[in-house]
Amino acid sequence: MQNYSGDINLQYHTQLRPGDVGEYVILPGDPKRCKKIAEHFEDATLIADNREYVTYTGFLDGVKVSVTSTGIGGPSASIALEELVNCGAHTFVRVGTCGGIDLDVKGGDIVIATGAIRMEGTSKEYAPIEYPAVADIDVVNALRGAGKKLGYTCHTGVVQCKDSFYGQHDPQLMPVSYELMNKWEAWKKMGCKASEMESAALFIVANYRKVRCGSCFLVVGNQERNALGMENPIVHDTEAAITVGVEALKMLIREDLEETNIIASSIS
Repeated sequence: MQNYSGDINLQYHTQLRPGDVGEYVILPGDPKRCKKIAEHFEDATLIADNREYVTYTGFLDGVKVSVTSTGIGGPSASIALEELVNCGAHTFVRVGTCGGIDLDVKGGDIVIATGAIRMEGTSKEYAPIEYPAVADIDVVNALRGAGKKLGYTCHTGVVQCKDSFYGQHDPQLMPVSYELMNKWEAWKKMGCKASEMESAALFIVANYRKVRCGSCFLVVGNQERNALGMENPIVHDTEAAITVGVEALKMLIREDLEETNIIASSIS
């Protein structure tokens, strides 16, 4: 493609170069969440701040890691992942928020995505709709292990991804209400855990770029519980999801180092 940055090594949107980021990256949506996540790193430094993309780089257990915000939705998330891969990253954990769908999922819980419903547009420009958006199994297992270790209430399963926040919350007002409402009922019957906006695009792009990606979310609330008059706590503090994501990254780093050492020993 045409080089818009004027520097062949500078990524146009994130303003990053190879060497600026670690191979392991946490991906929040909100740029303001990056500093909060970076506080879990050692020696974290602000590397770049452009548009919705804020990047800090530091260390976890002596290994270089980064956090880069993606903004809202699949288009900006896919750009972030593409440019981070161009800079050498290979393992990604999205840490965000979601709204519960399954009645067992309550505000304050953690949802770990095994896959995502592709009810958004970005992933369709990468793969036919028949191709599933699936999280990397190693990342999923690390997130589950981290949640269990930290003692949080975690739910693992499929999430729904959409492009319209208000299409979810006020579907009856939309001209395509018939489609939105009928499909929402289908997601409920299929046991979909929660709704969010980025994972489908991230999983598809990660599969295409042959890197690892998984997601965990703080459940802010559950509109289905609210509609039935059930207890529906509203929680905004993302620290639990952040700590799960950071701990999962540490687990993945340790596993990768052990595997590298085993391979090196077998060769020698």
